[in-house]
Amino acid sequence: MFDTAFHRPQGLLEQLAQLQQALSRSRSSDGFADGIRSSTAASFPSLNIGRTERSIEVYAFAPGLDAQAIDVTVERGVLRISGERKQTERSASEAVQLYATERWHGRFSRAVTLPDEADTGSVEAQYRDGVLRVSVGLREAARPQRINVQ
Repeated sequence: MFDTAFHRPQGLLEQLAQLQQALSRSRSSDGFADGIRSSTAASFPSLNIGRTERSIEVYAFAPGLDAQAIDVTVERGVLRISGERKQTERSASEAVQLYATERWHGRFSRAVTLPDEADTGSVEAQYRDGVLRVSVGLREAARPQRINVQ
């Protein structure tokens, strides 16, 4: 997990915590789509999912990534956000003894099942200041319409 310069013996509790984190990450990227109302907590990136009158809005909080490191795809009604977080490079001259590390590195993937009224032909994605905003338009028939009362 770490370069040899960062390796230190771990206690049993640290090993169990790392195992739990690895299991949580593997469950969130196993190809099964999370429902729009049941996204898994404590996965990377964290998601906020909501709906406006015209679109479904998904916000993924992924600080420290380059926009080119993020892939956004829509296939068969499933929005998938994936990519890779690179490990921070340290020079060999830096002898660092780590006491705790909570920032992991590696591949990530989150999936959200979109409702039937989503228009997968009108999807926009913007990444700024560590926040990815994905906007999926709604079909015209799914939008609220004002009815004139006579």
